[in-house]
Amino acid sequence: MSKDKNELNQDSNDSSNGKKLDATNESKSKKLKTEIKDDKKDILSAESKKSTSDSNNEDLKPLDSEKTLSHSDQETTKINQKNTQIKNENEVEQNISIKDTSNKGAKTSTGPTNKTKKVNNSENKQNDAKFKNSELNNKVNEQPEYIEKLVSINRVAKVVKGGRRFSFAALVVVGDGNGMVGHGKGKAKEVPEAIKKATDEAKTRMIRVPLRQGRTLHHDIRGRFDSGKVYLRSAPSGTGVIAGGPMRAVFEALGIQDIVAKSVGTSNPHNMVRATFEALRTAYSPKIIAARRGLKINEITKRRKVSQGGVEVAKD
Repeated sequence: MSKDKNELNQDSNDSSNGKKLDATNESKSKKLKTEIKDDKKDILSAESKKSTSDSNNEDLKPLDSEKTLSHSDQETTKINQKNTQIKNENEVEQNISIKDTSNKGAKTSTGPTNKTKKVNNSENKQNDAKFKNSELNNKVNEQPEYIEKLVSINRVAKVVKGGRRFSFAALVVVGDGNGMVGHGKGKAKEVPEAIKKATDEAKTRMIRVPLRQGRTLHHDIRGRFDSGKVYLRSAPSGTGVIAGGPMRAVFEALGIQDIVAKSVGTSNPHNMVRATFEALRTAYSPKIIAARRGLKINEITKRRKVSQGGVEVAKD
């Protein structure tokens, strides 16, 4: 009996366990079915969303193209408007210029001739003033050309331990050939530098000598410097320059064409040149003497008792 009860209990337990298993299996299958249904719904919803988004994108693409087209059209319209404005402004300016020229032509044609003459005269005066100013500027810029005469070069040697060292002394006469003359000396270790120094000094120490007709002296002169004595006499035209070497250089630079000169005493070129300059400093013209004495130039230029019959003749 106990065995039978045990078997019955086992069978009941097995049946209850089977029922439980069946219930759990059914619940699992139901859950799986619901999950599958939910997954299908999600997939369908996602597909529907994608389709709707694609359709929207397809609908929007032509809108973007339309927008780009509208922007390009706007830019082209703006450019066309600007071009038209520029054309209109150019036309207006041309019309204004044409009107101005026509008005000017009408004024000059209809106006009196005196105004045009005054304008032309003022223009001519301005041009003349500009031309004169340019000539003056050119004269200022152009330096006067001087006649340079090298009179003498002296070489001096200094004896030192290693040998001899030479230095040079140059005497130069400078003039413009029209009554201006000057002399100077320069010392240096080389000849060109000595000549340059002498010419610079001569240009700074120039004097003006009055000349008769631009060719000779007005009167006879004597000059002296140390042991150098010089006699200068005016000469008629055609005589030429009759003088020694240093004195000839001075007269050529001065611009004298007719003169007779004699040096008595020393032949040192420095003393001869300085003596001639002392003589030339004492040269005067009738104009200077007349101004000093308060007389007329004709009274000064008269010669007394010229050889032809003792008649007074005015000599220039």
